[in-house]
Amino acid sequence: MTFSHHLQTPHPEHPFAETIRILGKGKKGSRALTQDEAYNAMKMILADEVLPVQLGAFLMLMRVKEETPEELAGFVLAARESCHLAGDSALVDLDWATYAGKRRHLPWFLLSALLLAANGIKVFMHGSQGPSSSRLYTQNVLAYLGLGVATTVEQAKTQLAEQYFSYLSLEQICPKLHEIIELRPILGLRSPVHTLVKLLNPFNAQYSIQGIFHPSYRSVHQQAAALLQQPHAAALKGEGGETERNPDMECLVQSVHNGELIDETWPALFSHRHVRAESLEPQLLALVWQGKSQDEFAEASIIGTAAVALKLLGKADSQEQAQKLATDYWLERDKKRFG
Repeated sequence: MTFSHHLQTPHPEHPFAETIRILGKGKKGSRALTQDEAYNAMKMILADEVLPVQLGAFLMLMRVKEETPEELAGFVLAARESCHLAGDSALVDLDWATYAGKRRHLPWFLLSALLLAANGIKVFMHGSQGPSSSRLYTQNVLAYLGLGVATTVEQAKTQLAEQYFSYLSLEQICPKLHEIIELRPILGLRSPVHTLVKLLNPFNAQYSIQGIFHPSYRSVHQQAAALLQQPHAAALKGEGGETERNPDMECLVQSVHNGELIDETWPALFSHRHVRAESLEPQLLALVWQGKSQDEFAEASIIGTAAVALKLLGKADSQEQAQKLATDYWLERDKKRFG
């Protein structure tokens, strides 16, 4: 028997192995993906062209190193293409991502969005129901406001036309991304998919707003939006990671307007910190909207969040004008829908 008989025919390397090698080749050998490499990697993932073990390795390597703006832009472009997202931008004025869920305070930002909708601004929300039973997720809370969750893209379009507001889950928008998000209880950590879905903008709205939890991601969202040539976008460290201004704290909003990056600090609205409620009672959302329950923190949060959105949308030229306009909207809400 010759030596050659002992040699096994080598297996050809899997095409996705190079992506993992780029990310994981040690402290000196590894590097970030280029935007094109990130695009190609996510295209393969969404086409089911990677093995489960490769997907897990990729998600966790990305999680440890954190996404660059170029990687995030590549991921988003691939997801939009793979999920056939090329919505008519005329259908939506403001794209609003809601994926974090609320744990410490009620999701007052929902009333901010409805305040905008009641004043002729078409708001589209997209999100997912996370694994945590201790958090309130948007799709589970809308019923307390008498609003139904859209179950198809067509239904979302109808809701936007009729009530200027709609929520559609990621599961309906892009099932494969939803499947990957659902891996969180298995992997124990969030993945880059949790970041990219906030920038999906399924209907291609001209204006987009996102809340983040970790401050370092704020500028990543801002720069990624610029790379994606998003005309107008804003990212802020929101209460609980949602797009919600905490009135007790200073709020840095990092935005992009036609390619120009702008950082703007909004002041705290109170000199003292409010004590959070011992438990979250979602029925309070409707009661506060209807004026049947008074909550200083809630009203300041609702108006303050709406003000940031109005400034982004170009409805006001200054913070003061935006805050006044949002306050006027709030005081006149009894004449509007959703009442």
